[in-house]
Amino acid sequence: MTALAAVVLCAGKGTRMKSEKAKVLHPILGRPICAYPLKRALELGATSVVPVVGHQAAEVEKSILSLFPDAPLRFALQKEQRGTADAVKAAQDALKGHEGRVLILYGDVPLLRKETLQALLSAHDAAGGVLAMVSTTLEDPTGYGRVIREGGKVSRIVEHKDCTPEQRAVKECNAGIYSVEASFLWKALAEIKPVNAQGEYYLTDLVEMAARQGPVGAVDADATETAGVNDKVELAARARVLQQRINEAHMRAGVSIQDPATAYIEEGITIGTDTEVGPSVTLAAGTVVGKNVIIGQGSVLTASHVADGTHIKPYSVLEEARVGDRCIIGPFSRLRPGTELAEDVHLGNFVETKKARIGKGSKANHLTYLGDANIGAGCNIGAGTITCNYDGVNKHLTELGDGVFIGSDSQLVAPVKVGDGGYVGAGTTVTKNVPPGSLAVSRAPQVVKEGWVAAKKARQTKVKAG
Repeated sequence: MTALAAVVLCAGKGTRMKSEKAKVLHPILGRPICAYPLKRALELGATSVVPVVGHQAAEVEKSILSLFPDAPLRFALQKEQRGTADAVKAAQDALKGHEGRVLILYGDVPLLRKETLQALLSAHDAAGGVLAMVSTTLEDPTGYGRVIREGGKVSRIVEHKDCTPEQRAVKECNAGIYSVEASFLWKALAEIKPVNAQGEYYLTDLVEMAARQGPVGAVDADATETAGVNDKVELAARARVLQQRINEAHMRAGVSIQDPATAYIEEGITIGTDTEVGPSVTLAAGTVVGKNVIIGQGSVLTASHVADGTHIKPYSVLEEARVGDRCIIGPFSRLRPGTELAEDVHLGNFVETKKARIGKGSKANHLTYLGDANIGAGCNIGAGTITCNYDGVNKHLTELGDGVFIGSDSQLVAPVKVGDGGYVGAGTTVTKNVPPGSLAVSRAPQVVKEGWVAAKKARQTKVKAG
């Protein structure tokens, strides 16, 4: 198999985005635009991937490294914006010694499919030349470089501003995506001159140079797939296409999505069969959902694992949480990072957890905060319970054994332990360990003053009369 490297052009400022942020960093379904072409290159098995950065280079590089920490990335810098050929040429040192093909992609083209790139590589094999390209047919090709053919074979690309009237009538357009032999690429780039209306170094000149050496392979792709992002209107349009593509794939795999127009599921999310996804649900950043799960309206899951048969009721938020089989969460629950639930756990409305490990069958159904806590199996935690885990300097652990009962409106001041089968009466502030099977109660004695209300009213009447 021919060795493959990839160059992904991420250097542009994106003036039409009207933003201080580099264009390729604008998010589409939770990831920067540039993440998608980079991932496609990695999926194809590229042994070296070179993002060419320029505008806000440090920020772009940092973002890419955070997304692909273990990928074979080699960054290159385009110091000045002098055209696409100059941008690719900037990657030459990063690919020094690479023998094989170089895939050239754009950081602002997020909808390109892996299958299209595989077809491009196959077309390169079939043609046997030094270059293959992706083209697309547009009803209105204004602004795009035209693919000029002679005898049915690709001979060159002419940019729109350089076209004759006859060439402007051509509807086959260049998508700017190429597979090129490295041995040809670097020599050809050195020969490209800025003799065009823009005064830039056009990468499209490679096509004519390659056609002189042999056949140029070409793959036709849908215009939607090859469309770039130039402003925030186009950003939203690309997001809608990607959203539809992802949601349809899940539905065909056996997932029920009640309203695909409002369900936001990032690329790469795993969802089991017979799971139901409600309206306005967001599944983000590596979330894994099992089979027969119900995710209610407005819920947001980020980097979380949800096991089979769990019911997440509406407007619950899970972040870096692990949820066991057959749990019931919400509505309006918040599971923060470090939450681990065993099977059959119930967390109800307005319950918040953080770094909480909760055992099988335990329940906290109302208005509770459980932070930095290890909770055993079969516990019942009443409404208004709070683990007081922070003393202003350090976080401390609360530990509950199996079968513990915590009465409503209790405070557990960590570090503290309640042993197996322990009871804490309602309204108690627990500051000392509770032995197994013990009851802890700390309340002010109740005082009842009979006739107090009538006496008060009499006093008030007397004051008004006087």
